[in-house]
Amino acid sequence: MNLAYTRQGQGTPLLLIHGYPLDHSIWDEVAPLLSATFDLILPDLRGFGASASPADPCTMADMASDLAELLDKLGLQQAALAGHSMGGYVALAFARAYPARLRGLGLVASQVLADKPEGREARYKTAATVAENGVGVVAEAMTPKLSADARVQARVRGLIEQQTPAAVIGALQAMAERLDSTELLPSLRMPIVLIHGDADVLIPSDRAREVQTAVPQARLFTLAGVGHMPMLEAPQQVADALKHLVWN
Repeated sequence: MNLAYTRQGQGTPLLLIHGYPLDHSIWDEVAPLLSATFDLILPDLRGFGASASPADPCTMADMASDLAELLDKLGLQQAALAGHSMGGYVALAFARAYPARLRGLGLVASQVLADKPEGREARYKTAATVAENGVGVVAEAMTPKLSADARVQARVRGLIEQQTPAAVIGALQAMAERLDSTELLPSLRMPIVLIHGDADVLIPSDRAREVQTAVPQARLFTLAGVGHMPMLEAPQQVADALKHLVWN
């Protein structure tokens, strides 16, 4: 898979993984705040942004493999990963497949649970609608749920509308079939950072609190009044929290 990416900064390698159905540019406000601490790598997941579209259905494990290959290309044996929403699912798949390559794990507005049957059914229904009517239906439905901030809504709607139906459909299918990672995190011996807005209507902040309870070393940063797009709504707070991905 040929992934597009940007790179900036110096320090510990850190991959910032965007969520669905967006691209790496959601991190544009956060990246400059981290460039003195991290060697930042911001990829577009397969099919999104400027990356090639998948020819076949993919899984979270496939997306994690793409990131491992990107690290290989860059000559990096290890990196920390921080993923937003679906990007968190990809980061968890990476942790499962390549634990020795992971230096720290950040989950931003994400969760460890798999979809319930009704959730999987809803994703496949949306995929069928996108195949028939295009990505505009996703932009219309998701934008108000991502953030209550009008500026952020305008930004994310534009990003969603730029994505291809193939990428959106592939991601929906991959999310529907993702594994539950509840038992994974307690086995990880590395910094774990949880960042969640208390106004997130897509993934309740309770999901992050449940992880913190189960994983002693996890650090939870709850952002007041922030929705599902913390990196756009509160970039400084997100950057400050992500700095805890490196143990001193």
